[in-house]
Amino acid sequence: MTEPTNKELLDLLGVEVVKKSNSSQTLREEQIINGFKEIQKFHEEFNRAPENLEDRDIFERLYAIRLSVLKESEEFKSVLRTFDYQGLLDVKAVKNYVENNQELDDSELLAKLNISPEVSNLTLLRHVRSNEDRRVAEEFAKREPCSDFEKYRNLFDNIQRDIKKGIRESVSLKKTPEINQGQFFVLNGQTAYIADVGEPFIQEYGIRDARLYIVFDNGTESRMLLRSLQRALTMDETARLVTNPILGPLFDNLVKDGDESSGTIYVLRSKSKLPIIEENRELIHKIGVTGGSIQKRISNSRNDPTYLMAEVNIVGEFKLYSINRTKLEHLIQSIFAPAKLNIKIKDRFGRPYSPQEWFLVPLIEIESAIEKIKDRTILNFQYDPSKAKLVEC
Repeated sequence: MTEPTNKELLDLLGVEVVKKSNSSQTLREEQIINGFKEIQKFHEEFNRAPENLEDRDIFERLYAIRLSVLKESEEFKSVLRTFDYQGLLDVKAVKNYVENNQELDDSELLAKLNISPEVSNLTLLRHVRSNEDRRVAEEFAKREPCSDFEKYRNLFDNIQRDIKKGIRESVSLKKTPEINQGQFFVLNGQTAYIADVGEPFIQEYGIRDARLYIVFDNGTESRMLLRSLQRALTMDETARLVTNPILGPLFDNLVKDGDESSGTIYVLRSKSKLPIIEENRELIHKIGVTGGSIQKRISNSRNDPTYLMAEVNIVGEFKLYSINRTKLEHLIQSIFAPAKLNIKIKDRFGRPYSPQEWFLVPLIEIESAIEKIKDRTILNFQYDPSKAKLVEC
């Protein structure tokens, strides 16, 4: 392969031209160093050198090509030697794409990766942007109003509540995330719920993919591909993952914030004469947690809008030890949030009231959830209201 020109090297390295600084380094040396530092950052995050393999992220493949070019040039290595504290320039295991494609010139290398350099004018070079990035951006933009958004609204409200209470966390992405049904991500400032993951299929190059159904907190939906969502998340530097409820403190023997370390999960069924209750009495349950007497708590239920202004039957009691009651209650409500009963009644003064903790869930599924909380497998399940049961996620 012939020695590439300066412009071709800059194109291949994908480095933006910067203003000349007052340091002793030349502009060209600064460009080389900046490009190398991006490779070093990749190594720090993933504890390995980038590889140019077909199933790898497009930026990793660019970094691998960049590293191969740097290793081939004595000029580059002499500039970078003092910065190479990771020994990247001497790692023989790094895939050398140039050696495996002797007949390709630099422009053909980029074309094979489906990458086109974007230049605003003859002298200003911008970062390369792949055709894949453009496709992902277009697919992400193709969103439509979610016709049944009310079905998901409570999920987003509960997520914000859980984050505020410390039950869930919003964490930055350190690597390309796995995508599973029931997960929440923050993408471009919007919370995205993975409502469904379709059947997997094989893309070109043998890459597994699947069609997703994603609902966003602004009332829109998307049917983008799983790989496209992964790419969109890596493109967004502010993207975050919303974690599942943390079970660790739930069974912590240490008492925190004055909370006692034992409690009772109770399940109630209402005797209300409201039509929706009468028609679904065996499916509508109130789920709560208390450290005291259940009988005392419900003694005035007929005058309490929390209990639908009616007497209630206790249909389930489950005693748990060494738990954090507050976290337990939030966890249960989070599990059954998709089946929350939305109802408004009037209290004894005629004021409207929206009771909480009532769910359209069969008793057997509540019992199943509690067993899974006890054996700590609950995070592997989510409640599917369309099937009226817990399903593995």
